[in-house]
Amino acid sequence: MFPTAVDPRSTDIAPVAMHPVLWVCAAGVFAVIIAQSVIYLRAIRKAAPAADLTDGQVTSSVRSGAVAAIGPSLAVALVAISLLPLFATPAVLTRIGLVGSAAFDVAAAGLAAGTQGAQLGGPTYTQKIFAIGFAAMTLGGLAWMLMALVLTPLLSKGDKTLRRVNPAIMTVVPAAAMLAAFFTLAFTESVKSPVHLLTLLVSAATMGLCLTGAKLLRKPWLREWGLGIAILVALAVAFLVTAK
Repeated sequence: MFPTAVDPRSTDIAPVAMHPVLWVCAAGVFAVIIAQSVIYLRAIRKAAPAADLTDGQVTSSVRSGAVAAIGPSLAVALVAISLLPLFATPAVLTRIGLVGSAAFDVAAAGLAAGTQGAQLGGPTYTQKIFAIGFAAMTLGGLAWMLMALVLTPLLSKGDKTLRRVNPAIMTVVPAAAMLAAFFTLAFTESVKSPVHLLTLLVSAATMGLCLTGAKLLRKPWLREWGLGIAILVALAVAFLVTAK
């Protein structure tokens, strides 16, 4: 039987963390994401002729995106598995697996637990601490969503204004922003240790070889699978280096 209220002294978080209400919420999140994916795919098919895209090009683009998502998804899955003992399946699925950041969620839950003099996963990790930590994670994710909801229309207006002033600006700004974001993420990781730097260089070289091979050998699948191949090769190199 599942409790109707949180027992602040019980260290058995399973009755609360695996509550049917949380499972229903997790299923609802998955349903929304599946519906969004279907809507986006239909919109892509509908808008393709206006962008002079053939069905083959659309299929290739979708396949490339799906393949490119395999590597990052594996990383998220590994993190999610490691967090299951702390937050249980429903919370991990909804927060870390779909709409959350593992680093942020663990930090938020840890800070929330610290305000109560408790520690995640420790002897003081009670049902009450789980509820407080889960609330902190959820509120943090809600703030991100609200900011996106509020700022997206404002940024859209700015985009239209810049396009009227100089259309070439909006071809440069998105590319520059993306490059800056990825460079920041890569640089932050590369300075942690020589292994991190080696992993970055190996993955970059592998991706470069895949792109070059796709062009010279006329093998488009190398471009589509490039990110996944780069991730696997970099992980293999990192494992071999650290295993010595």
